[in-house]
Amino acid sequence: MSIGAEIQESFVVMVAAIFTQNILLTYFLGLCSFIGVSREIKGAVGLGLAVIFVITTTTLLNWIAYHYVLVPLGLESFRFILFIIIIAAFVQFVEMVVERYSPFLYQQLGVFLPLITVNCAIFGAALFMVIREYTFIVTIGYSLGSGIGWFLAILAMAGIRQKMAIDRIPRGLQGPGITLILAGLMALAFIGFAGVLQGR
Repeated sequence: MSIGAEIQESFVVMVAAIFTQNILLTYFLGLCSFIGVSREIKGAVGLGLAVIFVITTTTLLNWIAYHYVLVPLGLESFRFILFIIIIAAFVQFVEMVVERYSPFLYQQLGVFLPLITVNCAIFGAALFMVIREYTFIVTIGYSLGSGIGWFLAILAMAGIRQKMAIDRIPRGLQGPGITLILAGLMALAFIGFAGVLQGR
């Protein structure tokens, strides 16, 4: 496949990962931090940007490690362990940088910043990259699209929840109940794009 065709496929896969194959609203990966941090927009923006950065960087690092370390050595079965180690080490680095240069954001994110390590959206993107046999260029588009899709989902949810904080919600639906209902409705809206664009 030529470079031009790969770049075109990368763009298609990126747009599909944002809308029709949104890693959060289609595969429901990363729901824990999504529900926990989507109470207000400021915290959602901070975590969303951190997820974009981490998911893009770690997926590319995992692609390199998989194709240039595990495959040549015939150790593909160890990909789970290696991917988790790379993700954990990188998130630790991001946590130290955020704590050093943005203490306010660090306080806002609280326990959810280290929990990016176990955010299954990050791990899921790395596994999908292997399962779908993406090239490096397509992996760039896919990982960036997955991060942007997760960011848009949590940002939309934070905006809705912040507005709903002043509305009357039945007691039984307050908290996680209404959040999951909203997530389901948002998932239906994003799936509505499926007829427009579909990635492989």
